[in-house]
Amino acid sequence: TVKVIGLICASVCAWYFGYFFAETLPEDSFQTAIGSIKQIGEKPVLKAPNPKRQKCDIWVSCPEDTLAYRVRSGGAKDLMPEVCLDDVMLIDGKNSGRGINIAVVSRETWKLKETKTYDMYEGEFSPAMIEFVNGIQNGDVVLVSSHDDAATKFKDPARKVEDLGSTMVRQIAFRTAWTFIAVKGSKLPDNIEKEKINHSDGNRNRYSGWPAEIKLMAASLKSDPLTLDLKLFKE
Repeated sequence: TVKVIGLICASVCAWYFGYFFAETLPEDSFQTAIGSIKQIGEKPVLKAPNPKRQKCDIWVSCPEDTLAYRVRSGGAKDLMPEVCLDDVMLIDGKNSGRGINIAVVSRETWKLKETKTYDMYEGEFSPAMIEFVNGIQNGDVVLVSSHDDAATKFKDPARKVEDLGSTMVRQIAFRTAWTFIAVKGSKLPDNIEKEKINHSDGNRNRYSGWPAEIKLMAASLKSDPLTLDLKLFKE
């Protein structure tokens, strides 16, 4: 019939023109066309840039003219305390220990002068700690971080750290997490978070027998980060 003949002719023509274009056009043109068709049905994917790492891994932006610091207490038995200043680790797992860890930094150069660790669970190290604190020069920056037990052998005379500006030192109990920063002989501005404390509590401890670690962190102007004229970028 006429319809059948027409259908056959249309099929032959379609096959011929398909063959003709397949032989004439380059292969990559087909691949490009197919790829374009696939992309039409795809949802656009927005890729967020990777967050820029900040000095001392703190959570705020640190412009080049700022000085970052982070003081973190120990946590569980093997989570050692850390003190970082301007992306330099002053205290970490290599030179810290159970008890009270202290880093002393020159306010003139912002370089580390000395670190000390005083075991407050075994031995009698309170007198040595008092002698060390008394020997710190006025103007030096003091950064303190506890690990495990900082209370058992922390005798009352050693609590003269109050003279450095601590308001929480007498609250330290067994396995209390404690961090503290000070400038000897100076009072830090009220807008600086100078001290944190977290007591061991069996009902809310993060670790078995240990409270969660705590941190002090900020980025402040390098010109003189710890003066009353401080411009502070807090977390």
